[in-house]
Amino acid sequence: MSHLLLAVVAWAAVLRGSVASENRLLNRQTVNDYLEMCMIGQNHKEVPGPESSLYQECLPWKDRSCCRDNVTQAFHNSPTWYKFSWNHCSGHQLSPRCKTRFVKDLCFYECSPNVGPWLVQENRKWRTERFYNAPLCKNECDAWWEDCKDDFTCMDNWSKGDFNWTSGVNSCPSHRPCRSFTQIFKNSTSFCERVWDYAWQVVPDNQPCMKIWFDASQGNPNYAVAKQKAEALLTISGAQRLTALNACLVIMLLILIV
Repeated sequence: MSHLLLAVVAWAAVLRGSVASENRLLNRQTVNDYLEMCMIGQNHKEVPGPESSLYQECLPWKDRSCCRDNVTQAFHNSPTWYKFSWNHCSGHQLSPRCKTRFVKDLCFYECSPNVGPWLVQENRKWRTERFYNAPLCKNECDAWWEDCKDDFTCMDNWSKGDFNWTSGVNSCPSHRPCRSFTQIFKNSTSFCERVWDYAWQVVPDNQPCMKIWFDASQGNPNYAVAKQKAEALLTISGAQRLTALNACLVIMLLILIV
């Protein structure tokens, strides 16, 4: 009987394992759990909601956003954000077209309420979560690349590159010469995926994929992409729980037979 009791306890532990976890990302049981969440970051809301306004390039997210208006104004007008400067190459400034692309990307990072299905844990001072391998439409990536390919950098991974931080702001170390984006990244896909340490995964336009920027009058196209991914993840996790349950039942039957 004691063996049977242990088996029952193990069974119950499997069934409630995801709920008991300290990692909130493992506690999601419904589609809304994936869609009604913002990443845990320094400037993010706890849950998405409307704003009376958002600044300039971030305006498309006004109706449902993980950021606040004062945050969007701050990073539009600040030379650095999280102590990071896009103009880290001495003697080079990002071209206006390229800077606009990175500002739109930052709007997505701070404001998008649609990254829940791609959130993973990360241990940094300003965030404990990030999105990873979110699908980016190829045409979005190509447009970003076209506006930035002639600009300059010294690193292919801006999240983990060995920048010089002695001044408190990133700059290029002496052993990392500045070269054009074309020389550093070679092509659009490599650029979009590597620059922020694979936050993005470039996919064909005929697959479900994210738009970094969109016409808000037509609605947010990324909602449907996130919803489809959430449904797929729940299907997988449901199958995994069923497999674990079946395994526990087999163990209980074997104990009873013995």
